[in-house]
Amino acid sequence: MSDNASQPKMPPLWVVKTRAPFFVADIVPVTLGTALAWARTGAFNLWYFLLTLIGAIALNAGTNMTNDYFDHKWGSDEINTEFANPFTGGSRLIQLGLVKPEEMLWQGIGFFVLGSVIGLFLAFTRSWAIFWLGVIGVFCGYFYTAPPVRLARTGIGELAVGLCFGPLMALGAYVVQTRQLAWEPVIAAIPVGFLVALILWINEFQDMRADAAVGKNHLVVRIGRRRAAVAYGVMLALTYLSIVGGVLLDNVTPFALIGLLTIPLSLQAYRIARVHYDHPRELTPANALTIRIHLLTGLLLGFGYLLQGIIG
Repeated sequence: MSDNASQPKMPPLWVVKTRAPFFVADIVPVTLGTALAWARTGAFNLWYFLLTLIGAIALNAGTNMTNDYFDHKWGSDEINTEFANPFTGGSRLIQLGLVKPEEMLWQGIGFFVLGSVIGLFLAFTRSWAIFWLGVIGVFCGYFYTAPPVRLARTGIGELAVGLCFGPLMALGAYVVQTRQLAWEPVIAAIPVGFLVALILWINEFQDMRADAAVGKNHLVVRIGRRRAAVAYGVMLALTYLSIVGGVLLDNVTPFALIGLLTIPLSLQAYRIARVHYDHPRELTPANALTIRIHLLTGLLLGFGYLLQGIIG
C-alpha cells in the first residue's frame, strides 16, 4: 500500500471552511426550543423546524468564516503555535494558503445573507420577534472579531456566545412554532448557554498566548489559565444547578433532570482542565469532552420535553 493510501482523508473543504462539526451549537437549542413548543402547545411544523435550523446553521457558518478572516487580519492565528485542531486556532485554511482571505470573508458574508433572508421570511410568516432575535445574532456573530466592536477583546464575548446559542436560539425556535413569546424556553436553555460558552472558554486555553499578543483580551487572557480552569469547573456546576433550580422553581419540566446524567463526563473534563490547564496538547480531551457534554445535555433536555409531551 502506498504512503498516500495510508494517509487519512481530509474532510471536504467546505466542512473545514465552515467548521461544520460545531453546528451542534445550532442543532441543540433549535431542537430544544422546538421540543418545548410541542410539549407545551402541541405545535410542530417540520418545514418551519428545518428552515429554522438551516437559518441558524447559515449564521453560524458566516460567524466561523468571518471570524477566521478577522483573526487573520488581527494576526492571532498566524502566531498561534499552541492551537489544537480541530478545536482551536481557526480552520487554518488561510494560514495554509488553501483559501484566500477575501474569499473567506465574502463567502462568510454570503452565509450571513442566507441566514438573514430565512430570518426575514420567518419574521414575515411567523412573528416579528424573530427579526429582533436575528439582529442580535448577526451582530454578535459578525462583530465577535470584526472591528470596530470586536466582542472577543471586551471580556463579554463568552457571555454573548452563550446567550445567542442558548436562550435566544431556543426562544427563536419556540416562537417559530407557536408565534408566542415565553420565558420557559429561555430558562430551559440556560444550561445550553453555559455549555456552549464553555466550549469557547476551554478552546481559548490553547489560543491564549497568541490572543494576548495581539490584544484579543478575552476572559481567559484576563484571568490566566489557572484561574480559568477553576472558573471552568464553577460554570460546569452552574450548568447543573440551573437545571435543578429550574425544576424546583417549576419553571421547566421535571423531566429536565435527566440532563444531570452527563455529570460524570463533566467531572472527567474538569479533572483534565484542572491538571493540564497549562499543557495545550494534554488539554485536548477536555476540549472534546466539553463539546460532547453540550450535545448530550442539550439533547437530554429536549428528550425530557418529549417525555413531558407524551406523558402530559
